[in-house]
Amino acid sequence: MKSLNEDLKTGQFKQIYLLYGQEAYLKKQYKERFIKAMVPEGDTMNYSYYEGKKTDIKEVIDLAETLPFFAERRLIVFEDTGFFKSGGNDLADYISSGIPETTFFIFIENEVDKRGKLYKTVKAKGHIAELAAQDENTLRKWVSGLIRKEKKEMSQPDIAYFLNKVGTDMENITKELEKLFCYCLDRNVIVREDVDAICVTQITNHIFDMVNAVAAKDQKRALDLYYDLLALKEPPMRILALMSKEYRDLFHVKELSRQGYGRKDIASKAGLHPFVAGKYMDLAKRFQPGELRKVMEESADLEQRVKTGLITDTLAVELFIVKQSA
Repeated sequence: MKSLNEDLKTGQFKQIYLLYGQEAYLKKQYKERFIKAMVPEGDTMNYSYYEGKKTDIKEVIDLAETLPFFAERRLIVFEDTGFFKSGGNDLADYISSGIPETTFFIFIENEVDKRGKLYKTVKAKGHIAELAAQDENTLRKWVSGLIRKEKKEMSQPDIAYFLNKVGTDMENITKELEKLFCYCLDRNVIVREDVDAICVTQITNHIFDMVNAVAAKDQKRALDLYYDLLALKEPPMRILALMSKEYRDLFHVKELSRQGYGRKDIASKAGLHPFVAGKYMDLAKRFQPGELRKVMEESADLEQRVKTGLITDTLAVELFIVKQSA
């Protein structure tokens, strides 16, 4: 990201950029900043946008060969085309042959194949930036910066509490912060009571809290959290499915920890956000591997009993929580 910021600051742009990764907020932010910096606002003659897997490469190449209309450059933006997974060889050949100096490409993708021809070509001819999920420290610093920008204060423990509640999606974090700023409009200091009053707990965090309460044998809290979800119209079987996923992730994390992997590697191998992986590593210490395996088996059995009509879904999940937290 440092290189991207430097290019935006100096105005010395690479001819081709590939922005990829799971953090949608960062991809959106950099896409908008580059578009704003590279073409004048309202210039529809020299800016083109293609989205989706049906993008016509021949049409793109014809457009790329067209000189900009009374402007310094022509910018073509591609989003979620899948070219970096398959079907981008013709575009790779075109880029390799040399695109006009006045034509600039920006690609935005979720996933890429680093062995692919287009990826290697863009790496040789332009700049590639992976915008992955940010770790806990980065998120805390980012949130702290946004709070200072509003001329407000919030303690580091309360920022951690806020992130635990709203999750790690940066787009959602900004929305919840906006609500906090409005709620605390007449105050400079934001505290966790404000977070509880105005911020929405993400369901995945709600489920994690339930599993945490079950592990602590805090049956009342676990059931209270379950009833809260029912009040929010969450289907019981969806709640059970999410709890089962939590236990599977805990089992996976515990096995990886046992094998000696650190948090960063565990997050990558288990497909978890680094911030979430840290929480799972702490919670997994409360369980034995055999205990987690047994819970997963009981969850699957309970789901089968509901599907065959032997028990109602609401009661099934309640009994599951009661048994595991007993």
